[in-house]
Order: sequence, then structure tokens, then C-alpha cells
Amino acid sequence: MPAAAPPPEAGDPCARPRRRNPWWIPPFLGRVPVGLDDGHLGLIGLIALGLAFEQYDLSLLNTAIGHVATDLGFGVGDIGRVTAAVRAGGLLTFLVVPFADRVGRRRLFLISLACVGFATSATAFAQTPLQFVAIQVLGRAGLLTSAVTGVVILVEELPAAHRGWGLGMAAAVSAIGYGVGLGVFAAVESLPYGWRALYLLGCLPLLLLPVFRRRLSETARFAAHRAAQGGATGSGSWLRPVLQLARTSPRRAGVIGTVALGYAVGGIVVFQFVSPFAQEVHGWRPWQVSVVLFGGGLIGITGNVIAGSLADRFGRRWVGCGALILYPAAVAAFYLGSGWTLPVGWVLLVLFGTAGDVVLRAVATEVFPTAHRSTAMGWMVMLQTVGWTLGLLVAGARIVDASDIGPVATSLSLVMIVAGLTLLALPESGRRELEVVSGD
Repeated sequence: MPAAAPPPEAGDPCARPRRRNPWWIPPFLGRVPVGLDDGHLGLIGLIALGLAFEQYDLSLLNTAIGHVATDLGFGVGDIGRVTAAVRAGGLLTFLVVPFADRVGRRRLFLISLACVGFATSATAFAQTPLQFVAIQVLGRAGLLTSAVTGVVILVEELPAAHRGWGLGMAAAVSAIGYGVGLGVFAAVESLPYGWRALYLLGCLPLLLLPVFRRRLSETARFAAHRAAQGGATGSGSWLRPVLQLARTSPRRAGVIGTVALGYAVGGIVVFQFVSPFAQEVHGWRPWQVSVVLFGGGLIGITGNVIAGSLADRFGRRWVGCGALILYPAAVAAFYLGSGWTLPVGWVLLVLFGTAGDVVLRAVATEVFPTAHRSTAMGWMVMLQTVGWTLGLLVAGARIVDASDIGPVATSLSLVMIVAGLTLLALPESGRRELEVVSGD
């Protein structure tokens, strides 16, 4: 009889069988890589659920804004200015996020989720454009704060070899929130109270808050950092992490800020005007908008996982740069094309847009020390907010009617090329321990 094959080495990852996906990861997003345990997957799923609320609210702002405008009395030309004011709520995030470097990631994540649930559901009762903007500004600050702290939690807890995959998978799964928003928007004309009913459904984070409190723990890296500081991280000025960031990492902060600004200017008009463009220029009904955006987006969100996996294998910089450089071509196919090019262009712009977003969120946390990692993400969000506001203000000034949307969105998307090339100025952080990359 032939000799028995030697047992596989315990430390050989190739010798361990690939594990089955948990129920919440659909097969088309691929298999879970070897090296992640149940704790890692549970954390990814929990953060993905939190990020899904951000996606739901974002889908409403993108699709239902035309109905909101009609009901509250402002026109298509005012959409850019109204949504710019809403997006400006991201500036408040920079005032809040540094507290995650003082009191912990978990606490701020839970507070921000409560804020999201309150503000989204309260939007249903807005009676004027000013009320709509004011409530949404509060909600926007909460949404971005939860997104920032969620990403930091994943980056600090996942193994170095699979951080990109984990961030990509969380982003892809969280897109179910956007899909739910599109699904309910398809019925907006038959729902009682119309668009208001869509926002009222946003109370879900409040109902699920006990689940998050029970299952979410503080990250091991922050706990170790707090212990090393003698438990004093929660005291002192809010400004301290901001000053540390400016003093210790000015170049990296400048590069991240430039990329975030360009990414925001180049992408905001593209997504903000999809629904009014399709309905007014091409005559689509709300259900047709939902079908195409949902179907194309379902394919496009694979860009999250693909980009995360490729970034783990080949590096963050080149994968992110390639996605951002290709983005304007996809925008042109959607906004300047006709017929079959619209759904194809939509798939590609979601694919490249989500890929770039995953890489940007990854590097914005990985290249900074634990002491001001959340603050760095807040800095990125603040520059994104400035970019969103600038892009929408430009759109508001240049878009007179729906026929202007395509040329304006396409021309602004070219800024993505500058953002992609700037990304190459950062150090490579893929598959490297955070302490090595950041100098912790």
C-alpha cells in the first residue's frame, strides 16, 4: 500500500479548507478567504448593518429629491443648492469624530447610530425646505460619523492580509440599504404620504440599537492604547488629536485631503442627479429608475469586494488609482450615451466609484497611528464634504434644466483623474501591519 500522505502543516493557510459563507454574504460576492474566523465575520456583518442605514438615507436623497422638491416648493435648478446644504452636514463630523480617539470607537458609533435613526425618521415631518435641510444636516453628521468609526473598527480588528477584503465586503453588503431605498422608492407614487413614508422607515437604527450595544466591543488596539496612556485618553481637549495629526503627519494628511476633495467633486453630481436625469431627459418612470439602478448597482457593488481583494494582493495605491482614472469614461457612457449605454455606464460607474471609495477609506485609516486614526478619517470626511458642496454649487450654477445635467456631470468627473494620480503619493499599506505603516 502506498504510504499515507503527511498531515498538512497547521500553519499552512493553503492546507486549510475554505470556509462556507455566512448566510448574509451572497454567493456572487465570492468566498470568505482563509484566515478570518467567526469573530471577524460577525464584526464585518455588524458594521455592514450599520453602514446600510447610511446607504438607505443616501438612496433617498438621490432618488426621492425630485418628489421632495415638488412637495416643499423648490425646482430642479434648486436641487443642487439644497443637497449641497445637506451635504455640508459632513463638516459637523470633523467636530465629532476626534472624540473617537478620546472616548473610544464603540461609544461614538452607538451614539451616531441613534442620531441617524432620529434624524432620518424626523425628516418625514419637514414642512419647508429649511426644515428639510436642518434635519438632514443633523442626520448627515450622524451618518458620516457612524461610517467613519465603523471603518476604523474594521481596520483595527481585521488581520492585515484581509483588511481590504473585509472593508470591501462590508461596503458591498451594506449596499443592501441602497437597494431597499430603491425598492421602496419604486412605490413612492402609491405609498401613503409619498416620500415622507420612505423617511419614516429610517427609524430602524433606533430599534436595533440594543443589538449593537450587546454585540459590539471596543477595539483591541484602542483598548491597548488607552491602557498604555494610563486610561487617560478620554480626558483633555477635543483639539488634542487634531493637533497631533497636524504635527506628526502633515504630508499624509495633505495627500488624503487632496484625494478626498477630488473624489467628492468628481462624483457627487454624477450620483445626485441620476434620478431626475433619467426621468426628465429619458422619460423613465420611478419603477424603471429603481429597476435599472438596482439591477446595475447589484452588479456594480461587486467592485467593493473586487477592489478590496485586489488591493490586498497588488496594493492600495495602483488599484485605487486605476479605478478613479477609469471613472470619467463610465460617467460619459451614462450621461452622454443613449439606449443600452445607460445601464452599462451605470454598472461601470458604480463599479469604479465603489472601488475607489473602498481604497480611499482603507488608506485614510491605515497610514495613521491609533492616537489619531479616527481624527484622520474625520479630516478626510471634512474635505469630502467641501468637495460635495463645491460640486453641487457648481451644478446649481450651471444646470438650468435637465438637459444640462449630462455635460456638467461628465466635465466634473474629470477631477477624478487628478485624485487617482495623487493617491500614488501615499505609502503602500496593503498586507502590512498598522504599527509598521503608521509608525505606532
